[in-house]
Amino acid sequence: MSLIEFPEDWNSALVVVAHPDDVEYPGAAPFARWTAQGKKIVYLVASRGEAGIDTMPPEECAALRVAEQIAAAAEVGVHGVEFLGHPDGMIEYGLGLRRDIAARIRRHRPELVVIGSHREFSGNGMLNMADHRAVGQAALDAVRDAANRWVFRDLPEEPWSGVRYTALLGSPDNTHAVDVEEWFEAGVRSLLAHRAYLETLGTSRDAVEAMLRKFSMDVASQFDGRPGVGFEML
Repeated sequence: MSLIEFPEDWNSALVVVAHPDDVEYPGAAPFARWTAQGKKIVYLVASRGEAGIDTMPPEECAALRVAEQIAAAAEVGVHGVEFLGHPDGMIEYGLGLRRDIAARIRRHRPELVVIGSHREFSGNGMLNMADHRAVGQAALDAVRDAANRWVFRDLPEEPWSGVRYTALLGSPDNTHAVDVEEWFEAGVRSLLAHRAYLETLGTSRDAVEAMLRKFSMDVASQFDGRPGVGFEML
């Protein structure tokens, strides 16, 4: 199946993921392309990644991973990064998570919401993490919640029904793609900004570049030969 060109007739996006680095592993290059077009993009991260480094206490790890995520976002021109503080590794789907995400949708009023995939399997064929599934499903529901004035009536922000597109990042069932050849290196730099995290995994710069190159060429095989990052448009 051929992938469809991702629409770009929008001006603002909210990107909702579970952990620091969840944007960068599938590939942050599309966000470099879009910020270069003048689009406003905000990352919303449900946790602070505090359970991500086995050899580091959670409190120390959280501060490090927050800083690395902010640096990673800056590499692709994203300067708005927010953290909800849900417990890394133990995020639960529920009204609290939906409410937190809906509040940010109402506040930022995006036309596009990009969500870390909630599918059972991730784009690389591995079983998807519980946090990813919980946050992904909650974010999908929060798009509708944000538009309904009778849901979460205690929130101070006005309802927002202006979300035109909702897309999954890291899905095994991509329908659309973004040409990222010109922005590929920005995506590599963005993932490399998670320096301490990558060091604990023993992941080198060459390995990062090779992985992201493989992902982009896998997309190219369904995208007229153009290196890209895939999305599942809902």
